[in-house]
Amino acid sequence: MTDVIRGITEADWPQVAALEAGAYADTSLTEGEAGLRSRAAAGTCFVLDLDGRLAGYVLALPYPMFRYPDLTRPERVAHRSPNLHLHDLVISAPLRRSGLGSRLVRHLTHAADARGYRTMSLIAVAGKEPFWRTNGYQPHPGARLPAGYGGDAVYMSAPVTSAHRRAG
Repeated sequence: MTDVIRGITEADWPQVAALEAGAYADTSLTEGEAGLRSRAAAGTCFVLDLDGRLAGYVLALPYPMFRYPDLTRPERVAHRSPNLHLHDLVISAPLRRSGLGSRLVRHLTHAADARGYRTMSLIAVAGKEPFWRTNGYQPHPGARLPAGYGGDAVYMSAPVTSAHRRAG
């Protein structure tokens, strides 16, 4: 298998939306293609191409710490922040637990470092907090989150330099 991580192209969006729909089918977390596209405007978004087939993606955008996208509406404002918020990471169901998710995290962390971000944040959903801890993120249990992210959602962050060293 040959995998390549690259920027998202126009032709990728239907497959990105299909991966998102499959990953969150039993939740209220699906945003659809228009919502996902609106989050990608910051340009820190990548797909994992595995033997010519889209196997995963990661979408990240600048957001101040302890703030995050509203899942009920598209992104309208470009934020300026030293924090890069990892909005979504999905790996195709048959390829999960193969290390590809961590590979995408490493790639994004290197890109964040190269672009001068100091911290990265995310909201762990659907029981994924252990995955994010393994990738260098620490929880902020006191952070207030809207119900739309799910009852088990946890706000987490990592300094880019420490996440970069851990991911490298």
